[in-house]
Amino acid sequence: MSLEQQIQEAIKEAMKAKDAVALSANRAIKGEILLFKTAEGGAKEVTDGDILKMIQKLVKQRKEAAEQFVAGGRQDLADNELAEAAALEKYLPKQLSPDEVKAKIQEIIAQVGASSIRDMGKVMGVANKALAGLSDGRTISGIVKELLSQA
Repeated sequence: MSLEQQIQEAIKEAMKAKDAVALSANRAIKGEILLFKTAEGGAKEVTDGDILKMIQKLVKQRKEAAEQFVAGGRQDLADNELAEAAALEKYLPKQLSPDEVKAKIQEIIAQVGASSIRDMGKVMGVANKALAGLSDGRTISGIVKELLSQA
């Protein structure tokens, strides 16, 4: 069963269970998929990889919104955003720990032959492809910068 079909089934289950948070989160994914399919010049077929990127974007948006709500003193709204992010994260592959990401990036640095911070672009290109879906870009960038600064 494709990820798109799983999301459609999850929407039905959330409606039956009257789970407003799961329903809202899954409908957000469905909306992103429809926008992707109907975008000008966009592909009419959506792959599971495309959907995972959309979900990562939605999770990031939810977490950033929650931070803003907490800063504004609206914990009730932040809790809702975090609950939706958790509902979305169940579709993502297990995220690597910072230590695991660091080990992978060290391998990539050796593979690319990077020696200074000037080689960050080369390392980031390979690292983003190798760690797609396994870690967020901010974590990857921070670790690459840290490791290349030491070199």
